[in-house]
Amino acid sequence: MNEPYEFYLKSADYVRARMPFQPELAVILGSSLGPFAAELRNRTEIAYADIPNFPRCTVADHAGKLIFGTLAGKRLVCLSGRFHSYEGYDFEQLTQPVRLLKLLGVQALIVTNAAGGVNLSYHRGDFMLIADHIKLNGSSPLRGRNVDEFGPRFFDVTRMYTPELRKLAKTCAAKLGFSVQEGVYFFMPGPQFETPAEIRTIRTLGGDAVGMSTVTEALTAAHCGLPLLGISVITNMAAGITGEAVSGEEVNETGAAVAERFSRYLEKILEEMDV
Repeated sequence: MNEPYEFYLKSADYVRARMPFQPELAVILGSSLGPFAAELRNRTEIAYADIPNFPRCTVADHAGKLIFGTLAGKRLVCLSGRFHSYEGYDFEQLTQPVRLLKLLGVQALIVTNAAGGVNLSYHRGDFMLIADHIKLNGSSPLRGRNVDEFGPRFFDVTRMYTPELRKLAKTCAAKLGFSVQEGVYFFMPGPQFETPAEIRTIRTLGGDAVGMSTVTEALTAAHCGLPLLGISVITNMAAGITGEAVSGEEVNETGAAVAERFSRYLEKILEEMDV
């Protein structure tokens, strides 16, 4: 169930007492995308393990830190490491990071992830702007008692992935000399990768990329009224497309290969965002 408002305030009060400034923007960094945080200047780090009432990362390549710093003229906080239902967390617990960001005063959120390409026109290393998502597994993260201080019981998600931010992100890519995909992210709970039959079904249902994160953060952001930009890095083609096995090593290799271009892209988006 959702915890009372005071539960989230305890986390926020701890971080506020230690953060160097009030951040304008937040970035949640997905698998193999953590190196972006090294671009931040004048960094201050707070370990998740030190924050009261906050989850702990169990995924090997997720650092488990809040990292404050400046970049492109903006005051940022990055979540280097995120939480997943496959780690054993209830969906309701996965509201905690975005609710913390809301209490810290961020004005917009960028969520990133490593995803499998389902759309046959996609390639490894593509960036996909998330236009919408499909979540057919598990309960809503907003199940249980509503926390009115964050948002209403029933809320609209038509513009959950803010169209104006997607338009800005497409313009930024063009300025950097490359194009990006735009599509639908399909949530699967993991930790196993999907079967070829599941991927064929996902494609039929309208999914363009598949992954194990992001949707709970997006729904929580919508509930909190936070503008949201979602970016998937297509780190592998999904099961059954190439005939080869899907592996975590492939995800990490692609993440490393696109790290510099991804960092330049995020920095350009941050530079152009009006907050």
